[in-house]
Amino acid sequence: MTHPQNPQAGQAYPGQPQAGQAPYPGQPYAQQPQYGVPGPYGAPPAYQAPIQPPKKKKKWPWIVGILVALIVIIAAVAGGGDDSSDKTASSGSSNSGEQADSGGDNGDKKADEQAAGLNTPVRDGKFEFVVTNVESGLSSVGDNEFLTAEAQGQFVVVTMTVNNTSKEPKDFSPTNQKLVDTEGRSFEPDTTAQIYLGGSDIPVWDNINPGNTVEVKVVYDMPVDAKPASIELHDSMFSGGVKVNLG
Repeated sequence: MTHPQNPQAGQAYPGQPQAGQAPYPGQPYAQQPQYGVPGPYGAPPAYQAPIQPPKKKKKWPWIVGILVALIVIIAAVAGGGDDSSDKTASSGSSNSGEQADSGGDNGDKKADEQAAGLNTPVRDGKFEFVVTNVESGLSSVGDNEFLTAEAQGQFVVVTMTVNNTSKEPKDFSPTNQKLVDTEGRSFEPDTTAQIYLGGSDIPVWDNINPGNTVEVKVVYDMPVDAKPASIELHDSMFSGGVKVNLG
């Protein structure tokens, strides 16, 4: 068996082109195969946020706006009605007030005409009063020269009897009795002058037993030119009072 002999140095293997000759068609160069260099790794795809569903438009701002507009319209309409009603009410009240004032004036005049006078019994609460005397123009009052009260203007002394018509003792105080002059001014009693005056069963305060009658002198300090017109007598400081004319 014949083995192929290796070519001598510089000779090509059988079937291969000699040095300097072009390779046979369809046959690659007698060189080591060229392997492709792998390219760089591709960058990972960029992160994309998930697509959000489209937001629904809120309807409540429109609803609120409509409600506000309705409220404004209603307020405007109501305000106009209130103005007219207020004007009507004010005109009506002014007319009624004028009528009431005129009626009140007439009522006061009638009350003055119907008020009792001196020595006429009148009642307020559980007490019956009879005004018996009025003395004015006093510069001082007192039992003696050492116990004397001097008037700022003039002292006016109103003498009255008081009877307890109830079935139990009742407190009485002269300080609850008010004197009114011809100018409509009201005067309160002078307690110190009443104490110095004397001659009064109750100078300041005391109980009156059921059925008893006491005599009381109430002293008022008034201007010199003042003239007492009436006295308002009270069962207590909270009672309605009864009027007695002094003129």
